[in-house]
Formats: sequence, structure tokens, C-alpha cells
Amino acid sequence: MMLLIDAGNTRIKWAVAEPGAAPGDWLAHGSFAHDDGAALPAVLAAHPGIRRVLGSNVAGPALGVALDATLAAVGLRAEWLASTAERAGVRNGYGEPGQLGTDRWAALIGARRLHRGPCLVVSAGTATTADVLDADGLFRGGVILPGVGLMLRALARNTAQLPFADGHFSDVPRNTADAIVTGCLHAQAGAVERMFRPLAEQPGALCLLTGGAAGRFADLLQVPLRRVDNLVLIGLATVAGEGPQPAAMG
Repeated sequence: MMLLIDAGNTRIKWAVAEPGAAPGDWLAHGSFAHDDGAALPAVLAAHPGIRRVLGSNVAGPALGVALDATLAAVGLRAEWLASTAERAGVRNGYGEPGQLGTDRWAALIGARRLHRGPCLVVSAGTATTADVLDADGLFRGGVILPGVGLMLRALARNTAQLPFADGHFSDVPRNTADAIVTGCLHAQAGAVERMFRPLAEQPGALCLLTGGAAGRFADLLQVPLRRVDNLVLIGLATVAGEGPQPAAMG
């Protein structure tokens, strides 16, 4: 068995799977907060057959050290994904491939496994990213913008009369809370749709949408759309299927 770890900015997602399992065909999966020190030991105790650990960590070195220590206590060593020039049929178009966040890299690899046509890979979490992946597997580049929650908090923190809004989307908002939420959701959907435009006329073009905040604006998107859970973990499983990484990082 293998353990896949997606250490994001807010939470840690994980899955246990057999090598070669189909995308999303996990034996178990879940998530936990960064400060939940009992969560990973519980996962390891529940699955004593784990022999390999592959992860993506964009939450910082301190969290990586803590995860490594927990794994080492049961005799496991994590392979932390590195963003490289090419992997699993995806070519990295960044000027410096290593600068690309490993969560975005894994999501692109997962997207390539699920869809062989051109696609826009959108991850909606603490930040929202929208990355262009050509039909031939070339990652051309993408954008990063504040996620829905960050946008709402920024308005509450930096404006005197706009509170953190617990409002709802409305076509024409008639109160401040709805106006704030609607504006933030339009900003998310608008960015995605603008990034999709160069792909729109290409055969089979699709937007793959993942992440915890995806449901906030998915229904607003007027592009061919497929919702995918745990796209980063799917990408990690794909990498694991190729064997040991050529550029593993500890």
C-alpha cells in the first residue's frame, strides 16, 4: 500500500491506495488540520501495510519536518514531489520549472491522466489557480488569485464599513452582505472564464475544477466543466505508478 499526502495551505489531505489503483479508487482517504498531531499517527496505525509515502507540501518546511518525524517513527520516509521539467507526460513551461508549486504540478499531472485534450486546471482553495494544459501535455502557464475566503477577509480587514460577509449570491444584490459575496464569486468565475478563452475553440477543451471552494462558484461557470475531487492526490498516484522519483526531495 502507499500513502499519498497533499499538504496544502489550510489542511492536509491524504489517501491510502494500492499501487496502480484507478484515479480516486482509494482504500481510505480524509483530511486533517495542520495542528492535529494525532491525525497522521492514527492513519498510519489503521493501515500498517503502507510501504511507500509520496507527498506534495506547499505549507512550508516546518510542517514537512513534522510530517517526516511522524513517518520516521514507524520506519517510513516520504518522497516529496519536486516540480521538474517533465513528468508523467506533462512538460513544465515555467522558465524555472522548480518555481512551480508542487500542488499545481501534481494537479496538472492528475489532469493529464484524466483528460487527454486541452484543459484549464482550476484549483479553488486558499488561493485559486488556473493553469493551461495543452492537448500535447505542455503546461503553458497560469494565474494565481486570492481564493473566495481570502477575498472576503480582505474586504472585511481593509475597509471600514464592509464586514466579513455571510451573504449569498444574487443576480442583482440588494444588501451589502450579498453584494460582497456576489462580487467575490463573480471575480472567481470571471478569472476562470478569461483563462479558458484561448482554449474555447479547441476540440475537447475542458475545465477541470477541484478544491474545497470549487462549489462556491462552479454553477456560475459558462465553460465545459468537470468537477474532480482530490486532483492533487490523483497526480501523486500517477507519479507513484512510474516508480521512484528522479528528483525526490526530503
